[in-house]
Amino acid sequence: MNKKVKDRIKKGLSKFKPILQSAVDRDISEADTVHIIHDMLNEIMGWDKYAEITTEYKIRNTYCDLAIKFDGKLKYLIEAKAIGSDLKENHLRQAVSYAATEGTDWVVLTNGRVWQVHQVILDKKVLNKQILSFDLLNLTIQAQDLYDMLFTLCKEAVKKEAIESYAARQSVLNRHILAALMLSKPMVDSLRREIRRLNKDVKASPEEIIEILKADVIKRELLEGERAVKAKSKIKRAVNKRLREVKTKKEASENTADTSTDKLDDTAETASLPRGLSTSPQPIEKEKPWEV
Repeated sequence: MNKKVKDRIKKGLSKFKPILQSAVDRDISEADTVHIIHDMLNEIMGWDKYAEITTEYKIRNTYCDLAIKFDGKLKYLIEAKAIGSDLKENHLRQAVSYAATEGTDWVVLTNGRVWQVHQVILDKKVLNKQILSFDLLNLTIQAQDLYDMLFTLCKEAVKKEAIESYAARQSVLNRHILAALMLSKPMVDSLRREIRRLNKDVKASPEEIIEILKADVIKRELLEGERAVKAKSKIKRAVNKRLREVKTKKEASENTADTSTDKLDDTAETASLPRGLSTSPQPIEKEKPWEV
């Protein structure tokens, strides 16, 4: 984020925070909230209010409150609610269904004060994943964090694929992934080594360490449910992929060594070996995938 964009966001927040607070106090309607959001998209996030922001975006026989296009292509669908309304699951389902119909990956659900960005994933069925959420009137949010989150929705962020990068970061840096990593074989093996360094007389089995982590260290909610299962599966695939890469590199290295050996004088090489000893390379023991 360059200084020009940061200054625009800072100036926009200074202007719109009092407006939002006044709107909350007056409990304005959804239609009036949409007008505020429209202006925020322009003045804070840099979208052209005439060429790139569309109100009442038509989707078949219904309408989405706002849509943003970049280079003529739909980037965000924005479902807006009255500023005094809580953002609910049924609001999100409605927005996600719009995105699935239009084939866009990103949905914003907002009441002007609270903003949620969701990624829409089409995988046999329509799925969605919340990428970020922030409350513009929450005074506990650090200014830089708020700037970073708002930047993902800025026009300048599209070319840098900022929202995609933010989503990729969230996919590996979240509590379910970290909990699953703690229970993975590489991490448990590392913990065993560190325990031996603390006291060489203490021998802890992998099963014992895992049991303690599950019972006393990691919250149960991070080990159960769909997100926990997906996190475990993601780590297992990553570990096994790394094993395959290591094996392929090893085999390539050995093949290169074999090729170099073939260039030697076979007669001289064979003569130097004891009788009955084969020059053929021995089979490599197949590596087993790590369990997570």
